[in-house]
Amino acid sequence: MHIVDDSEVNRVLTFPLLVEAIEAAHRRPKIAVRDGYLGDDKGQQLVTRSAVDAGRFMMTKLYTSFPANLADGKLPAVQAVCVLFDGSNGQPLAVMDASEITHWKTAADSALGAKHLARSDAETLLVVGAGEMAHWLVRGHRTVRPSLRRVQIWNRTTARAQELAAVLEREGIAADVVTDLDAATREADIITTCTRSRQPLIKGANLRPGTHLDLVGGFTPETREADDEAAKRSRVFVDRRESAFDGVGDILQPIASGAISENDVLGDHYDLATGKVAGRLSEDDITFFKNAGGGHLDLMTCETVFRALGKELR
Repeated sequence: MHIVDDSEVNRVLTFPLLVEAIEAAHRRPKIAVRDGYLGDDKGQQLVTRSAVDAGRFMMTKLYTSFPANLADGKLPAVQAVCVLFDGSNGQPLAVMDASEITHWKTAADSALGAKHLARSDAETLLVVGAGEMAHWLVRGHRTVRPSLRRVQIWNRTTARAQELAAVLEREGIAADVVTDLDAATREADIITTCTRSRQPLIKGANLRPGTHLDLVGGFTPETREADDEAAKRSRVFVDRRESAFDGVGDILQPIASGAISENDVLGDHYDLATGKVAGRLSEDDITFFKNAGGGHLDLMTCETVFRALGKELR
């Protein structure tokens, strides 16, 4: 069994490689998943996310959530490992640091959504929330939409947005900090959000025809990042139906209010990757994608890392 640290994960992964691998995995039979929780998301919590790709690979991701760690800055709030098994004989194959795996798989999930749903000529990307995932989401979206020339960043704390803009500028990416979110929404071609907001930040009335909306941050029934009107005006898609309907506010709340019905959630990555459901039908469609995550994406990413390291692990 091999130990794979974050530096090795970052060395072998690229977004073109991972997005292609995740898309290909969604053309195979659906991966079974199950999550387990001890504690709560406000204090100390241990979470297990298990996934089985029958006959191929099995994986369990274990992560802890200790928000109090942020007070002294010595440790991150979330720390994680993934254990990968051979799905044909049960042999443990690798233990992998999972912090970077989480970043990679989350951004690749959204990037695959944009590949299927965003306009091919998108030029302006609006990033809502300047936390740790924001930089990764910019990288993912620019991989599948190299037409993106401009990044705008909005954050409740302007200083954080300025820090992200400086990082992007050093990488040669034109980035501006915006303070009027409604105005920036009206100008964007792609909007990616990654916050813990309990009040909608993106207003559907401000979405112009052709916009692609990528919602990443909301992960409980109470958290959401776009309002009912955004869902109502859009062609709505999710990464995996089971994940999206299991306690995700950006899907459950507009259904509960009657703004949309379950049937208005048109498809997920499995449907889009196989062509079972069409994504964007016209240049003027507004598309809405909820990135709900899940252990199946961790498994897909672990497999990609393991295969990329194949020769070195023999």
